[in-house]
Amino acid sequence: MVDVSEAVKGDSKVPICPSIPSGEQTVWANASSLLHLACNDLRDGELIYGENFNLFAAMSALEIMDPKMDSGMVRTYYSVDEAIEYGAAPIPLSLDKTVDVQRIIDIMDHLLACEATWHKGCSLAQTVFSCLYLLRPDRTSSHALLHSYCRVMRATCNAVVCTVSDTRTNEEEDLFTMTHGLPLKVDGDDKCLTMLHAVEETIARQLRACKATLSKKRVTEDIEPLQNNPDLEEGLCKSLLCQLRFRKHFYHVVMNIKRPQGRGLELAKKHIACCFEELDSMIKSADFLRSISAPEDGMKNETTASGCQPVGFDSTLNSRLSAPTPPRAIETISWKKAAEYFQKLLHELEIICSYNLDPVFEGLLRFVVEFQKLRPELVARAHLQHLLVQDGKLYGRDSVFSVICKASLLPEVAKNHDIQKIEPVVQLGQLLITLLRVLCTNISWQRRKLGKILQDWRIIHVQLELAFRKECGDISATSSNENICMKICRHILIWVEEQTYWIASRFLMLGFELDLYSPGEYCMVYWYMYIILIKLAEKTHMRAMTSNDISKKKGKKKRDLVKEGGKDYQLPPAILFLQCHVYLAEGLTMMLAALRNERQMYVSTGPFNTEHERFVQHFELLLKACLPDHVSYYSFVETTAHAHLSNTAMYNCFKGAQRIAKELRSSFSNDPDKMAELRRIEQVAEHNSVALGLISRLGAVDASLKVQFEFSHHPFFATAVVKRS
Repeated sequence: MVDVSEAVKGDSKVPICPSIPSGEQTVWANASSLLHLACNDLRDGELIYGENFNLFAAMSALEIMDPKMDSGMVRTYYSVDEAIEYGAAPIPLSLDKTVDVQRIIDIMDHLLACEATWHKGCSLAQTVFSCLYLLRPDRTSSHALLHSYCRVMRATCNAVVCTVSDTRTNEEEDLFTMTHGLPLKVDGDDKCLTMLHAVEETIARQLRACKATLSKKRVTEDIEPLQNNPDLEEGLCKSLLCQLRFRKHFYHVVMNIKRPQGRGLELAKKHIACCFEELDSMIKSADFLRSISAPEDGMKNETTASGCQPVGFDSTLNSRLSAPTPPRAIETISWKKAAEYFQKLLHELEIICSYNLDPVFEGLLRFVVEFQKLRPELVARAHLQHLLVQDGKLYGRDSVFSVICKASLLPEVAKNHDIQKIEPVVQLGQLLITLLRVLCTNISWQRRKLGKILQDWRIIHVQLELAFRKECGDISATSSNENICMKICRHILIWVEEQTYWIASRFLMLGFELDLYSPGEYCMVYWYMYIILIKLAEKTHMRAMTSNDISKKKGKKKRDLVKEGGKDYQLPPAILFLQCHVYLAEGLTMMLAALRNERQMYVSTGPFNTEHERFVQHFELLLKACLPDHVSYYSFVETTAHAHLSNTAMYNCFKGAQRIAKELRSSFSNDPDKMAELRRIEQVAEHNSVALGLISRLGAVDASLKVQFEFSHHPFFATAVVKRS
C-alpha cells in the first residue's frame, strides 16, 4: 500500500488540502491533476489509502462507469413505467395472434430459466422479477393466458420463499429470500389455480376442436381457434398445455409437501409424477417451436425452447434493489439446463415424499445422510428440514424427549417422566433440533456447523450428569431394582456420548467429500477416524447392552471387547457394521504409515505448515471438545512411528473387514443402502489387500513402483493403486 499524504512525480509535488467539512459553505476542488499523477506513479499491487481506509468498504464500493459495480451504468430504462411507455412489455404481445402465442411460450420458457437461476442462488429481483409483466400485475388482466400464468408464478415463488425463510437453509446466501419490496403477494393470487384451470380448459377445447374429424367440425365451429394458422394450431396448443399443467402441478407440489405432519406427501408425490410428464412434453415440444420460429443465430445461452429472445424482460431494471452490495452481473442459465435442474429437483422432492417418517432417530439420520449424497438443491433441502422439524417436534408430531427415549432404547413409559422438564434435558432437545437443521444444509456449511456444535454436545453431557445426580442420586451403580429415573439417566448419558462421536465421525468423513485433505494428510485423518469409530462402536455397544440388561465383562477393556467380536458374545449386526469401518480405518492408517516410514511416500511436508500445525488445523474443533480425551499429535506420531509393510496386522484388518462384510449380507438383505455399503467395503478391503501383496513382493526390487490412493470404490475410504512410473 502507498500512503499518499502527497503525490509525487519526479520532483513535482501536489499538495493535498485538508478534508473539507460538510455544510452550507462546502467548496469542492478539482482533483483531476492529483489523480492523474497518482495513477502514473503507482505500480501494480500498490494501493492509495487514507487514515480511515477500510478494505471491506472499498470492496463494496461503487466503481463509477464499471458495468459490474455501478448500479446506474448498464441500464436501458430507469423505471418500469418508462419501459412500458417505450413498448418493452406490450399487451397484447402482438396483433398477430400466432406471434402472440409464440411470444407467450417464450416468456414461459424464459421464466422457467429465471426460476432455476434464482434457485441456484441469484437474486429474485434480477431473475424471475426481471419480467415486467410480474412487476405490473394489473396490466395483464386483459390477457387471460398471460395473467393466469403470472399469478401462479408469483404464488409459487412466494411459497418457496416462505419455506426457505422459515427453515433458514439458505446458509450464507441471503439473496434467495430477499424480496426487495417486489409484488410477491398480490390480491387474488391465492385463487391462481381457478383462473389457470379455466384457461387450461379453454385451450384443451381448442386442441380437441382442431383434432376433430370433418363430421364433428360442424359441432365445434363455435370454438374460436387459439391463433390464425391451422397448421400450427395443434402444436401450439400442446406446447401451451404442458406449460400450464407443469406450473399447476408444481404449485400443488410446493403447497402439499409442506402440510403439517407429512399429511400432504402422498398427494405431492402424485403431482410430482405429473410434473415429470409435463416436463417431458415441454422438452419434446422444443423441436416444433424451433422449427416454426426464426431464432437468432449465435446465441450462446438460449433461455427459450424456440431460441428466440423473449419480450418483456429487463434484468438491469431492479439492479438498485441489490443493496447493500453492488449489483451482481448474473447470467440466466439456459432453458435446457433449467429443464435438467427441475428434473433433478423433482427427483429429490420425490425421495422426500417417499420417506416413511421413521420414528427411530438412527433411521432418520441414515436417511438424511443418504439424501445428502445426491447433493440436493436448496429448495429440496428446505422442504426436507420443514418436514423433519415442525413446531419444535419431529415431523410435527413426536416430542423431542420421546424421540430421545426411543433412540436411547428406553421403555415407552419413560417418555412421560418428569425428568424431561429439567433444564439440561430441555437444552438437549434444542441441540437435537439444531443437529437436524444442520444436517439439512449444504455439506460445506454442514461440516463447519457440526464441528462447532461438538463442544455443545460435550458440555451438555457434563450438565446432564450433574443434574441427574442431583435428581436421582448415584446413577453409575446398577442393580436389579433400580428405579425408572436412574434407568433414564444412564440410557440418555450413553446415547449422548454415542451421538457426539457420530457427529465427530460425520465431521471427519465430510472432509473427504469436500476434498479438504491432501494425500500427505491421509494417514493422520484415518488415524483419527479409527479412534473416533472405536469410541462410536463402544458407545453403540454399551447402549445395546444396557437396553438388554447384559452386564459388561469385567477385566477387559472396552476396545478389546469390540475388536474381539464374537469370541464370548456375538455382537449385534449394527456393531459389526461399524467394526468394518474400524478395520478399514486402522488398515489404511498402518498402510500409509508404513509407506511413509519405509518408502518415504505420502510424507506431509510443505513450505508453509509443519505436520503438527496441519494436525491442529484439521482437528482443532475435535481437540477443543476433547474427542476423545488425551489425544494429541504426539500420540499419532508414537502410534505410527513403527509401522512396517511386513506387519501382518494391516493385512488382518483388511481381511477382517472383508470377512465381516460378507457375513453381514444376510442380516441386511432387506436394506439396499446397507447392502451397497457392504459391497463398497468388500471392494476397498480386497483391493488394498492385493496392493499390499504387490508392494511387499515387488517394492524391494522395483524402485519405479508407485502407490496412489483413489476413491473409486468408496467416498471416504481410499483404495491403493500400484503402478510403475
